[in-house]
Amino acid sequence: MMAFIAENLAPIMFVSLIVFLLLGYPVAFSLAANGLLFFIIGVELAPLSAGSINLSWPLLNALPERFWGVMSNDTLLAIPFFTFMGIVLERSGMAEDLLDTIGQLFGPIRGGLAYAVIFVGALLAATTGVVAASVIAMGLISLPIMLRYGYDRRVASGVIAASGTLAQIIPPSLVLIVLADQLGRSVGDMYAGALIPGLVLTGLYMSYILLMTFVRRDSMPALPLEARTLGSGVASLFVALAVATGIAYAAHVYLSPTQGENADILGATIGVAFIYVVALIDKTLNINAMSRLAQQVIIVLIPPLALIFLVLGTIFLGIATPTEGGAMGAVGALIMAAAKGRLTLDVIRSALAATTRLSAFVLFILIGARVFSLTFYGVNGHIWVEHLLVGMPGGETGFLITVNLLVFFLAFFLDFFELAFIIVPLLAPAANALGIDLIWFGVLLGINMQTSFMHPPFGFALFYLRSVAAKVPYLDRVTGKLTQPVTTGQIYWGAVPFVGIQILMVALTIMFPQMVMHYKGDAAVVDPATIKIELPGFGTGGGGLTLPDNGGGLGLPGGLQLPGGNPLDGAAQPPADQNGASGEQKKPANDLSAPPSFD
Repeated sequence: MMAFIAENLAPIMFVSLIVFLLLGYPVAFSLAANGLLFFIIGVELAPLSAGSINLSWPLLNALPERFWGVMSNDTLLAIPFFTFMGIVLERSGMAEDLLDTIGQLFGPIRGGLAYAVIFVGALLAATTGVVAASVIAMGLISLPIMLRYGYDRRVASGVIAASGTLAQIIPPSLVLIVLADQLGRSVGDMYAGALIPGLVLTGLYMSYILLMTFVRRDSMPALPLEARTLGSGVASLFVALAVATGIAYAAHVYLSPTQGENADILGATIGVAFIYVVALIDKTLNINAMSRLAQQVIIVLIPPLALIFLVLGTIFLGIATPTEGGAMGAVGALIMAAAKGRLTLDVIRSALAATTRLSAFVLFILIGARVFSLTFYGVNGHIWVEHLLVGMPGGETGFLITVNLLVFFLAFFLDFFELAFIIVPLLAPAANALGIDLIWFGVLLGINMQTSFMHPPFGFALFYLRSVAAKVPYLDRVTGKLTQPVTTGQIYWGAVPFVGIQILMVALTIMFPQMVMHYKGDAAVVDPATIKIELPGFGTGGGGLTLPDNGGGLGLPGGLQLPGGNPLDGAAQPPADQNGASGEQKKPANDLSAPPSFD
C-alpha cells in the first residue's frame, strides 16, 4: 500500500490541492501547506518509490533562493503600476465622462447605450487593465440610466459585466503579464498577440447586441430626445475628423524625408493634437464653430487615447518595457486626474492601499506556488502531467480541447491569478513538447480564463455588479418613477450569452491562429534543414585560404607552417617555395624524437 502511494504521490498531491481549495482555504496558504506536507511525506516514502521521488531534506535550502527570485522579478513590477493607474483613472471620473459622452453619441440608435458600454469597456480595458474598476464604474453609472430608459435587466447586466471583463484580454491586462512570466515569454509579445483577439471579442459583443435589437426590439430602445442633452452634431464631428486626418497626412509627407518610419506616428500625433487644441479653444471662448457633441467627444476621448498610446504604443514600438510603460501610465493617470481637479490626497491614499493589497495578494500566491512546485517537481509531477496530456488522443487538437475544458471547469472555482500560478506551469511543458507556440497558447488560456469572471454563480464580475446594483425598489432621481431592483437571477442569466460568446472566441482562436501569430511579424522563416555550412581550407594552394608566407607561415617569421590544400582532404601536398619549386627542403627539419640539449 505504501509503495503504491509512493509511486502515485503526484496525482494524490494534485487532488489534495483541489480538495483544500474547494474547502475554502486561502489559495496561498493551501499551496504552501500542501507543498510542505507532501514534502515531508515524500522524503519518508522516497526509499519505497523506485526512484520516482527525488526529495531530501537539504532540498529545502532551495526555498530562500526561489523566494528571492519571485521578489526580484522585474516583470511583475508592472502589476502595481498598472493597478495604480487604473484605480486613479477610475477615481478621476474618466469612466463617467466617457460613458456620458459616448452614450450621447450612440443614443439615437436602438441599443445605443449597450454599444456605448461595450466601447467604453474596451477603452477602459486599454487604459486601466483592472476588471473590478471597470465593472463597478459602469455598474454605478450606466445601469441606472439603462433601467431608466427601458432596457431589459438581463441584457443590461450581461453587457456591463462582459464589457468589464475585456480588461482581462485587452492589453495592458494584468493576467497577460502573469501568463508571460509563467510561460517564460516576453510581455510585449504577449500584448501584441492578444490585441487582435481582444478587438475581435469586442466586435462579437457588439454583434450580439445588433442581433438582439432585431430579435427583441423592445429590449434595448433608443434614448428619447429629451435625454440627448448634447444635441445632434455628428456631421460636425466627421468634419473635425476629416480636418485632423488631412493635417496628419500633410505632416507625414513633410516629415518623411527627415524622420523616415517615424513620420506616420509623428504626423498622427500632430493631427490629433491640433484638433484637440481647436476643440478646447472653441469651447473655452464660446466660438461654437463645432457642435457641442463634437466638442465633448473630442475633449473627452483624446486624453485616454493619448494615454493608451503612451503605454501600449511605447511598448509595441520597443521604446519602453512593460514595467516602464506602466510607470509612464501611472504618471499620465495622475496628470489626467490633476487636470480634472480630482487629484486629492484621499484618491492617492485609496489607490495606494488597493494597489498594495492586490500586489501582496499576487506575491503571496506566487510564493505559495513556488513551495508547491518544489515538491511537485520533486515527485516528478511535471512528468506525470506531461505524459497525461501529450498522450491524449487526437494529438495537438485533443490536447487543446482537453486543456480548455479543464480550465473552463476550474474557472468555476478558481480566480484567474490562481489558475495562472497553479495550472499554467503544469501545462506549459506539455504544450512545448507538442510544438505549440507558447504566446498563442497563453493568449488562448487568457481568453478562456476570462470566463472565470462570468461563470454563474462564482464569477467575480457578477459579484462586483451585484454589489452596486439596486437590491430594493427605488425612486429614479430624473423621472421620479419607482424602479424595480435587479435580481441576482437576472444578473446570472444575463451573463450566460456572453459566456457562450467567449467560448466561441476560444474556438475562433484555435481555428485562426494567425490572429495571435502576427506578433512574429513578417520575418522570413528559415528551414534548418536547408542550412549548409562550408569550412574554408588553409594553405596557399588547392583553393584554400591564401596566406602570405614570409618564411615562417601566416606572414610572420617563426610562425606556423600550414600545408597547402584542405586539411580535411587527408594527404596534403608539400608547399611550393617562392620560386615555384615543389617539395624542395631549404633546411633540415628539427629532430623532435629526443629532448633538446643545452650544452
